[in-house]
Amino acid sequence: MKVHDTWERVLLVLLLLVYLGFGLGVEGFLSPYALADSTYNFSEKALIALAMALLVIAGEIDLSIAATMALCSLAMGVAMKLGASLPVMVAVALLTGALCGALNGWLVTRWALPSIVVTIGTLSLYRGIALVALGDQAITGYPEALSVLGNGTLGDLIGLPGLIVPIEFVIMLVAAAVIGLGLHATVHGRRLYAIGANPVASRFSGIEVDRYRLGLFVLAGVMAALAAILLTGRIGSTRPNLALGWELEAVTIVILGGVAIEGGRGSITGTVLAAVLLGSFTFGLGMLNVSGIVMSMIVGLLLVLAMVLPRLRLRLRRPRLA
Repeated sequence: MKVHDTWERVLLVLLLLVYLGFGLGVEGFLSPYALADSTYNFSEKALIALAMALLVIAGEIDLSIAATMALCSLAMGVAMKLGASLPVMVAVALLTGALCGALNGWLVTRWALPSIVVTIGTLSLYRGIALVALGDQAITGYPEALSVLGNGTLGDLIGLPGLIVPIEFVIMLVAAAVIGLGLHATVHGRRLYAIGANPVASRFSGIEVDRYRLGLFVLAGVMAALAAILLTGRIGSTRPNLALGWELEAVTIVILGGVAIEGGRGSITGTVLAAVLLGSFTFGLGMLNVSGIVMSMIVGLLLVLAMVLPRLRLRLRRPRLA
């Protein structure tokens, strides 16, 4: 049995315990409307976590991904003010995300810089541009169609009011399915694992390591843009603090999902389960009126535990193997 298969079962058990615990302790937590509403708590974060998972599997990381969201939202807002239609606004956001990712990837591959250092720098750059451009202001007045994309349900699209599955959640599932198939069922996915396990050996095996790395950073930028489009539509505005701190939650989801921080191991299924687990847990805490500061502390604790537990498990197994 693969290690990540075992960890996915652990995540499933934890998810069931979360639903059971909050279902018994919080009135209305398991109602269809509450469950649908809870998906807004993790769908956008799951999108950037999917891209982050691929990067970490390949031995890289992008800490600027949430700041890229803010910059993409700003680009979309500026395009709207210039009179652009919704398709053009979306295209501008996606192009901005791709360019941000390309800059990260170029700095990492062309100049052989550590991705954690590069993306800490671009985090400040991208967020700083949004702060300078907006100050303490916000861009509002987005088209109704964008609000439907961020807040609407599948029933709204196909004319079935009783179908309350959020559009965001469906987009996240489709993205997870596509990325999961690409990672687990194609030669490109196997190459990503090889790059993360041993980039030098991969390069001597004929794998174009830098091309894959650059492509992953561009994909991360595009996924950040998609998440920004949905989040901007959901809240109805562009703000300089949009998605502030989400890079920490994305990393937490990835590590909690069983992706090895040193690269070479992990799965998309585990990442999705971790996103649902963390999102549902914090949604339940919100229903209990737990403050945002306490939730941030819990996310930080989960990140530490997610890194420690796999290593503790390996240490406990070594005496048996010996």
